[in-house]
Amino acid sequence: MAATQTACTVYFDGACPVCSREIAHYRRSAGAESISWVDAAASDPVALGPGLTREAALARMHVRRHDGSLVSGAAAFAALWSRMPQYAWLGRVAAWPPVLAVLEVGYRGFLVARRIWRRGPTAPYAAAPAESVIADLRTDHAGEVGAVQIYRGILAVARDPALREFAARHLATERTHLAHIECWLPAEERSRLLPLWRVAGWLTGALPALFGPRAVYATIEAVERFVDAHYAEQIDRLVADAALVELHDTLVWARGDEIAHRDEAAAARGEPAGAVLRAWAWVVGAGSKVAVAVSGRV
Repeated sequence: MAATQTACTVYFDGACPVCSREIAHYRRSAGAESISWVDAAASDPVALGPGLTREAALARMHVRRHDGSLVSGAAAFAALWSRMPQYAWLGRVAAWPPVLAVLEVGYRGFLVARRIWRRGPTAPYAAAPAESVIADLRTDHAGEVGAVQIYRGILAVARDPALREFAARHLATERTHLAHIECWLPAEERSRLLPLWRVAGWLTGALPALFGPRAVYATIEAVERFVDAHYAEQIDRLVADAALVELHDTLVWARGDEIAHRDEAAAARGEPAGAVLRAWAWVVGAGSKVAVAVSGRV
């Protein structure tokens, strides 16, 4: 039926708070149920479809019309509005070439401001009296890179449908966390050992997946228990720093997700872990501590 057909697909940058709030508003509006919403910051590049790279999708909002054609920028908003009853009139006005040209100029101005805004949070760190904030962010970034790889490793090995759904869902969340942390940490400050953390993360997911869902859930529980404590320490240190309130709020948000991951994994694991799983969980926790200590410096 027409009501269940996808009217169009919207590709947006979920790592941009301004963009996320705008999209959240549209998703609550009438007609949103007929539209497919794709967070380019959290999705695998193949999910973007033909003709659209992840870099392009993060640089400008795109809409894929029902006929498969792609539009971006102001034209993407016009296409989106035309598919929503509340904004259909605005879509018709915006599609008129003279109006569309003016809207595109405004949209490009927003993109310039957004790039400045996204770089902005790095400025206070350079002026900070210590390198501790940069070091913490470096460990956060390395940890989120590793987390993405953990779920990729699980998906490469696991065949259990419930476990794969769990891993795919949490992979999307960790990709969003990584995109947010990358907005705060300059590329030149990131750990030089990222290739190592990628391999270690993938193995941390793939190896327990060879032994079944309970081993995976116990692994995730152990990882997230450490991450919860790690983020909590940083959040406590940032409470008194008014200049870094946005970073504080970002970490609070990310920590909330990690706690939910931990609790979901613990519930899915079921009965208490045996001696072997407890030993493996200890190794995972100890390895996480070593990785944080090293990535904070290298």
